[in-house]
Amino acid sequence: MMKIYPSTLSASHHKGAKSGKAVSWFTATLFVFASLIGVATAKDEGPVTHARSVEIDSSVVTEHETKILGKRVKYSATTGTQPVWNIKDEAVATLFYTYYQRTDVKENTERPLIISFNGGPGSASVWMHVAYTGPRILNIDDEGYPVQPYGIQTNSYSILDVADIVFVNPVNTGYSRVLPKADGSMPSQDEQQKMFFGVNADISYLADWVNTFVTRNNRWRSPKYLIGESYGTTRVSGLALALQNRQWMYLNGVVLVSPTDIGIERNGPVKAANRLPYFAAAAWYHNKLEPELQNKDLTELLPEVEDFTINTLIPALAKGGFIGDKEKRVVLKQMARYSGLSEASIAQNNLDVSTAFFWKDLLRDEGKTLGRLDSRYLGIDAKQSGDRPDYWAELTSWLHSFTPAINYYLREELNYKTDMKYNMFGNVHPWDRSNNQTGQNLRLAMAQNPYLNVMIQAGYYDGATNYFDAKYTMWQLDQSGTLKDRLSFKGYRSGHMMYLRRDDLKQSNQDLRKFIKASTPSKGAPAGYKR
Repeated sequence: MMKIYPSTLSASHHKGAKSGKAVSWFTATLFVFASLIGVATAKDEGPVTHARSVEIDSSVVTEHETKILGKRVKYSATTGTQPVWNIKDEAVATLFYTYYQRTDVKENTERPLIISFNGGPGSASVWMHVAYTGPRILNIDDEGYPVQPYGIQTNSYSILDVADIVFVNPVNTGYSRVLPKADGSMPSQDEQQKMFFGVNADISYLADWVNTFVTRNNRWRSPKYLIGESYGTTRVSGLALALQNRQWMYLNGVVLVSPTDIGIERNGPVKAANRLPYFAAAAWYHNKLEPELQNKDLTELLPEVEDFTINTLIPALAKGGFIGDKEKRVVLKQMARYSGLSEASIAQNNLDVSTAFFWKDLLRDEGKTLGRLDSRYLGIDAKQSGDRPDYWAELTSWLHSFTPAINYYLREELNYKTDMKYNMFGNVHPWDRSNNQTGQNLRLAMAQNPYLNVMIQAGYYDGATNYFDAKYTMWQLDQSGTLKDRLSFKGYRSGHMMYLRRDDLKQSNQDLRKFIKASTPSKGAPAGYKR
């Protein structure tokens, strides 16, 4: 059920505007006048251009009602744009966002607030918005495969019952855009990269934007959480410290969904060995393991593979070409047993099997390839030979189903109308990845803030940011071990977007509820460490 606020029926509604009707009339008059001049002078001045542009500061509010976990919930949805300002207080970009607030509560200024980012870098805030935590999600079947007709359905597991959520689209994603300079020219590519397109530039401008959003919406008293997926985990890990140290905004929690390395290096033998538990999970799913292993439950099998990886495989790979023949044969046999690949394939790769080769080789005899982000998806290549798939079967499926869904939803259900193209993936490259200290910054933020907790969520069938790498990152985040009681890991029987599978959608949202509850201090709890 949806109700549109009367004040939002105009093309845009600018917060803080004075005498809205007069301004709208005056603007309209100027527009018509300018158009007439353009027509009158077209013959002399050449063709008239009609540039497509984004609203710099706007909002549209709609009211809705849904059911979450069987209970009725009323909420508002605000879609709009909010500027990014430089140090001279000039608007240099504007970010598109969608903000959900529960409205059937007496007071929301102290309700938890979730600030949500996707990754890429260059990805719109669409995947978690209309597939995970938002009140409306993509039409999908129980295993998470999109179904036609493409559209939107109720998310009866959304965390909107316990927290308000804002989905933020970084520059050049969604409807977010770089703005022209005062002289009307666009910043150069180098200027844009320095302002927006790099690990630290991204964190810097987003921290300032979040401060403005929280202030405008009176959310300073709310327990605040960041959630990021994939590259979004790099983003929120850095934001945790940037918000504390530059904006004086302290968080209660950070959630890392399918995390990257967040600046914690995994090279050489560790990088190669850490793939094996993921190989085992994918091979188990596709029934490619020997009966003794195949008959075990996945969660019973994986600890066994993890133990072999840590205690046997990493030391073996560290020996490189000087490993003894007997030890190599033992390791080779066990790798084949756990991965579903042949001993010959593994030997030809010197025990260092790439994920791309695994995706191509596991089902080679069936003429199928595995998906990268979700290895439950299958692809068909032009040739069975080769060492990597022709395309990513899961991403093509997601793009041709998520794209129409988000465009329909924003325009027809949330009433945000624009001629701008919604960029599922925007132009943000080259991306400056230098000086990535985000993992160290997250640890420092936790040390500075006794209330800050971190939860990692990962899918067992994700081959891009595999679940065992996520565990390894958690183990290395704080080598002292003093913060480990505030770090937790949750695994799911899905891929990169583990929430697509219905059972995991239900469980992962429930895990978020528990995390929010556990990381919200009781009244009067002091922010300090005890001896």
